[in-house]
Amino acid sequence: MPSVLSTKKLSAAQKKVFRDAEIFLVDYNAIKIENVAVKMPETVENGLFTSKNAVKSVLNDSANGKKIKICFCVGTKTAALLEKNGLKPAKIGENSADLAKFIAKNYSEKSFYFFCGDNRREELPNILKAENIQFKEIITYKTFLNPKRFDQEFDAVLFFSPSGIQSFVKSNNLSQKMAICIGKTTAAEAEKHTGKIAIANSTTIESVIEKAIELIENTA
Repeated sequence: MPSVLSTKKLSAAQKKVFRDAEIFLVDYNAIKIENVAVKMPETVENGLFTSKNAVKSVLNDSANGKKIKICFCVGTKTAALLEKNGLKPAKIGENSADLAKFIAKNYSEKSFYFFCGDNRREELPNILKAENIQFKEIITYKTFLNPKRFDQEFDAVLFFSPSGIQSFVKSNNLSQKMAICIGKTTAAEAEKHTGKIAIANSTTIESVIEKAIELIENTA
């Protein structure tokens, strides 16, 4: 039976997809997230979110949502969480670089608050700095690696963030494994460790699962 390792704990419905496809699944959390107290400005004219974790931390206090006038985000899941809390994104970027380029083109005269984790990627801030766009970072959560060694061989390993890859390779060799990545940023990290990479069609967990099953069935 083919087997897959997910570096993120999956829901019961997501696990069922693998069972129905007769693929053995092992899942664990390669990283741990810890929210930090957010020092929220009284008013946020433009807020940037590149992850659901940042949204969860900021909106842990429901009053914070009322302080944000316009928001921009990366990924449909992050957008859905914002909308669930009454914040409709003005733009949903495919990745952080995509979002930063949109802002540089359409909102270059504005200033922003970037709600992020302590291990955030450089793409968005680097592009904004290069375009002289004013922004302030607010750390909303901390990321901790949670390495775990696996002696079992897997047909594919599912990755949902660069940090997840960094955690996995601390205790395992990725060079001969197929890495299924949620997006281009995660894939760029995977490229440091393996040449066997596939990218999901969209930045959702479900799309990563679909890509894994597709590849395994095509090679069966």
